Amino acid sequence: MTRTRTTRLRRPLLAGTTAVAAMAVTAGLVAATAEPAKAATGPKLSLIAATNSLTLTSWKEDPGVYLDLGTYLTAEGRPLELKVTRTSYKDPVTITQTVYEGGKTKAKTLPKGTVKDFSGLPGFAEVTVTDKAGKKVLSRTEDFCPNNASGRVRPDAPATSKYPESCPTNPFTLGSVWGVEKGWAANTYAGSYTEPATLAPGTYTAKVSVAKKYRDLFGIANKPATVKVTVVERSYEDDEGAAGAPAARSATAGEHAGHATAQQAPAAHAGHGPGHAPTPAEAAAPATSGAGPSYNVGHGPLKAAPPALPWALKKKQAARSMPVGDKGGQTDGSRKAPALQPLAKRPAGKPSVPDVPKPDLRSLPAYGIVVTDGEKDIPGKDYLAFSANVWNAGPAQLVVDGFRSPGKAKMDAYQYFYDAKGKQVGYTPTGTMEWDPRPGHVHWHFTDFASYRLLKADKKEAVRSGKEAFCLANTDAIDYTVKNANWHPYNTDLATACGEENSISVREVLDVGSGDTYSQDLPGQSFDITDVPNGTYYIQVLANPEKRLKETSVDNNSALRKIVLGGKPDARTVTVPAHDLVNEN
Repeated sequence: MTRTRTTRLRRPLLAGTTAVAAMAVTAGLVAATAEPAKAATGPKLSLIAATNSLTLTSWKEDPGVYLDLGTYLTAEGRPLELKVTRTSYKDPVTITQTVYEGGKTKAKTLPKGTVKDFSGLPGFAEVTVTDKAGKKVLSRTEDFCPNNASGRVRPDAPATSKYPESCPTNPFTLGSVWGVEKGWAANTYAGSYTEPATLAPGTYTAKVSVAKKYRDLFGIANKPATVKVTVVERSYEDDEGAAGAPAARSATAGEHAGHATAQQAPAAHAGHGPGHAPTPAEAAAPATSGAGPSYNVGHGPLKAAPPALPWALKKKQAARSMPVGDKGGQTDGSRKAPALQPLAKRPAGKPSVPDVPKPDLRSLPAYGIVVTDGEKDIPGKDYLAFSANVWNAGPAQLVVDGFRSPGKAKMDAYQYFYDAKGKQVGYTPTGTMEWDPRPGHVHWHFTDFASYRLLKADKKEAVRSGKEAFCLANTDAIDYTVKNANWHPYNTDLATACGEENSISVREVLDVGSGDTYSQDLPGQSFDITDVPNGTYYIQVLANPEKRLKETSVDNNSALRKIVLGGKPDARTVTVPAHDLVNEN
């Protein structure tokens, strides 16, 4: 597919679901069932509605109604657990269900074609809407991510869910785990994965059903949920309260310049401080997914937002620095993660690299590849922008601490090693960290983590990106089926991982199973292809280029993505062939 020039690389958010504040739903919503007999092979799943009626808003400035109808899939007796994997990019995505026989778990392979990617179960929910006269005005199906925003449906259910908080949509994801915890419910709403509905103000009846193939597959009763819907039209210009009211339940992730855009799925942040709200131009590009709550401009995919607010309203919220996130009555998972604390002082003793498990850094092929003008219309200039991800296949975390000598501009960086019990057993110097004061960054970068090169058809270097220093954050869930994968990484955004200008020390962590996407979309980062001839090239993503980090293997640190440049000066194009079975175009 040939892509023409675009002025933005950044991607819109793929919404997962709304906050489950309504999950403080009465226990009477779903009667707790008795623990099934040992012969039971799976959970008892039910579709419920949190309310019999609700009001949805259509904004004059951004027409359309987001059909978050408050319907949930509940799991009783056992959790619903699904593992989605592919052996390589040449192989299709497959799915297994964890079932229970004689008290032991067993992987049950589900039919081929059950899933097509890692974003959820396709066509799971069937939605129909009829008007007051009983005339059908809308019929659609929506995909379902079991990791959508969820909550307990009874007080004796597990206090927390062990499953990840979203379904990844990075085109090069290798493995994912989906689940609905026992005694919990997950929202069936597909959010920004679907288009808003065109409904005039008035009263409607919405019916949500589970598609027959999934009812048969999981043993779900054919009991549709019916909700009375009132659509009202409002304008944020006429209603000053509109800027605050929706924010409590709906937020859109901001981004941070340089690292990719988009999550891992259910909830995110809107207007997190001045300058962090998306702009309308960002809606034009495709989206990826990240690993957890994050609001990083450009730095890695972000968790998808609940129903979107009008772009103009988001901008107004940002201008007012309106706070968003978890608070009283809101449990959408968008709370900012606590910072990971570095050691109080530099390591003492002799450096050593002990024989213990180490991280394994691997590069993914570049994606989100476009020709851009670097976000500014620079006459005669063409840039090749792309997203790149380096992830940790484990089995150990990558832990890097930076320590600053008083008055010094840079920090000295050290990599730490741990035994099977989590005890620190060694460390080694591994370069430096530097402060990046540029807008959109304003944090500490670990130098020489990865590098990017544009290679000619003969694999010789043509252009090198100027970006090689990064703040590490777990922005994408790449493979949560590998050994020691952490389904709930802490440092998922730069605000919690990258320190302040006056920091004396910083700890940056890349967890097992997660990766860090960085969007090379600014001049100095993206490739300047103004004087590069048309033809076939390869984008190389190279992790740990100087081999300063100690890891399990350095043989998988490079990944190549083939592209073909065309067009004329100041109007260049790029064709991105599929990478084996992966074709995000």
